[in-house]
Amino acid sequence: MTEKTFTEEIEKALEKSKGLNLKELLFCYQGTLYPVTVCSAETFQALENFEARNDDLVLVSYPKCGINWLIQIVNDLIVTTLQTKHENAELPFIECGDPEKFQRMKQFPSPRIVATHLNYNHLPKSIFKNKAKILVVFRNPKDTAASFFHFHNNAPSVPSYNSWEEFFSEFMNGSVAWGSYFDHAVSWNKHIDDDNVLLLTYEDLKEDLLNGVKQIAEFFGFASTMEQSQSIADRASFQVVRERSKETHGAAGPLLFRKGVVGDWKTLFNETQNQKMDAKFKECLAGTKLEAKLKYDVYCKA
Repeated sequence: MTEKTFTEEIEKALEKSKGLNLKELLFCYQGTLYPVTVCSAETFQALENFEARNDDLVLVSYPKCGINWLIQIVNDLIVTTLQTKHENAELPFIECGDPEKFQRMKQFPSPRIVATHLNYNHLPKSIFKNKAKILVVFRNPKDTAASFFHFHNNAPSVPSYNSWEEFFSEFMNGSVAWGSYFDHAVSWNKHIDDDNVLLLTYEDLKEDLLNGVKQIAEFFGFASTMEQSQSIADRASFQVVRERSKETHGAAGPLLFRKGVVGDWKTLFNETQNQKMDAKFKECLAGTKLEAKLKYDVYCKA
């Protein structure tokens, strides 16, 4: 990916947010809210005819769950194992950008990185038809909410929420960009055992990045040696990624890679909010494989 053009695209989107209030920032498409700065109904319509390839590397996460980190790791795997550098000037998220981007993507060499925040039911049908592999990353909902709130309130041009209370209530209702975390989780949990799906968690990647890199390489069929996997993991440590974030993502870098810690939610949540989130999580995911993977009791108990 040419970092300069990618950076320009992100900065253009941030520029578009200037002067908008929260209501003006979001528009509704088929029942889900999206930011007007990067998404449009026309692009969603064009996306329905997107032609996936069976060697596309599909990366999925709800916002603020570590997908930009994942994109860097997978990019590094391509460069390291295939010795090719991708010149890709598009925003990697398929739902973001102009409707013509899909025509331009036809010219990209394989393997293409296809990133998205969409839930399972909103993905283009060709991804399933052509059996592209899908790597999904999830993060515990409390840290996700905290990180999403900080992104809104730290990005100078993105409209801020008046308070954490206001954001929390919108997050719980799914009235935020890309909709409900819980709808997203429920939709992916149903496909956790599909042959072409690998689900990792942010917390596990933080805990043992080398193992995560090895799992990703194996899933996508990269012949990565132990030495290569180790050097990719070293370059992808949150510390290193954050230090390089201005270079790779421009002004948005430090916003996209803010703290990267597990448990930061404890600085924001009060007792009532903890109880609400615990009850909602239980209602949506109790007894599921995703609940077990997310280790909710380890990471989300006050």
